[in-house]
Amino acid sequence: HDQTARLWDARSGKELRRLEGHAGPVVTAAFSPDGERLLTGSLDKTAWLWEARTGKKLARLEGHEGPVVTVVFSPDGERVLTGSKDKTARLWDARTGKELRRLVGHEDWVRSAVFSRDGERVLTGSDDRTARLWDARTGTELQRLVGHKDWVRSVVFSPHGEQALTGSYDKTARLWDARTGKELRQI
Repeated sequence: HDQTARLWDARSGKELRRLEGHAGPVVTAAFSPDGERLLTGSLDKTAWLWEARTGKKLARLEGHEGPVVTVVFSPDGERVLTGSKDKTARLWDARTGKELRRLVGHEDWVRSAVFSRDGERVLTGSDDRTARLWDARTGTELQRLVGHKDWVRSVVFSPHGEQALTGSYDKTARLWDARTGKELRQI
């Protein structure tokens, strides 16, 4: 809640860098796949891209109309994905910070988001009790995963992208066919 993110040495626990610039609590963060950049999301409705080595601000991602509560890099590090209380997820260019696509369709907060391993699809989870599969290039909704009775707070693709797993406040996890959207089993 101090409006900073901090980079730490994982071996010694020593603080390496303090990332300052957000105007609200920083609630989510991610490393780029190569470890060269950082991404932070805040209740101030923005996400920031940072250079990991120096802590230099690279880009401010503005456009969400609500807090940014989930952030992730694409597997190739070329795009980033943010999810927000404004019911959208957004795809951004990870070098310039330019908004590329707006993923619209959820009816409540987008709390969790992830790219498939090949970077071709996006999976989002929402407080609207659904998860959705999207085409990461066009922003088109491909499938709506319906069945949870409460907020969907965690989403992940299987390593080969054939299945999706969702976790919910309804005390269940559900496994889905990531191509057809069919529920395979409830855990």
